[in-house]
Amino acid sequence: MIRVAVVDDEQLVRSGLRMILGTAPDIEVVADCGGGAAVETVLGRAPDVVLLDIQMPDVDGLTVLRRLRAERRPPVVAMLTTFDADEYLTAALRAGASGFLLKDTDPEQLVRSVRTLAAGGSVLDPGVTRAVIGGYLAAGAEHRAAEAVRGLTPREREVLTHVGAGLSNARVAERMGLAPSTVKDHVRAVLGKLGGLNRVQAAIVADRAGLVTGLIRPCPAAAADAGAGADGSAPEHPVPPT
Repeated sequence: MIRVAVVDDEQLVRSGLRMILGTAPDIEVVADCGGGAAVETVLGRAPDVVLLDIQMPDVDGLTVLRRLRAERRPPVVAMLTTFDADEYLTAALRAGASGFLLKDTDPEQLVRSVRTLAAGGSVLDPGVTRAVIGGYLAAGAEHRAAEAVRGLTPREREVLTHVGAGLSNARVAERMGLAPSTVKDHVRAVLGKLGGLNRVQAAIVADRAGLVTGLIRPCPAAAADAGAGADGSAPEHPVPPT
């Protein structure tokens, strides 16, 4: 059973997400609360996945994210956002967010996203993909990423390619014919060589290094490519087709 906590300052949003996730037989919402009680509630209920509002009036989501990520065994955190929160996205990415979802995400996609996060994958809603990648690249990460990729072994580059496609460790193990524990070690090594990145950042690096195909390309004025991937049946951080 996947344990989920929902943190949002609006009761209506929390109730809606609880109702949607409650329809999945393998997901249990163990807590929902506003930002002021977020850290205490999450640590007390020990969820596997936290859906965290990026903008809240009492305690902002970035503060909560940093507190949770500082724990010895932190939960996976995906940020809930809106189209007008672009300035917060890069900061959340750097603070360790494993995904970004719009609050009006399709119910079926929301359930799939929670499963992907719990399995160690990453999720990027198409509505925020450009902003997330654009902000990350604008911070000067592209050149450093390209240099780091050149330092990977062929096996590590293959692992990064699968991470860039949004696959969880279990799916990567299936694709490569390796034990999940071996893949976990490879992923840890890759993320370390890339400068201590998380999986979302690594997916962006894989995109910019040309390791992932089938990605959406922006118009010349756009600041970034948008990352996406699919695992054969359901996309794990989908991007709309061009």
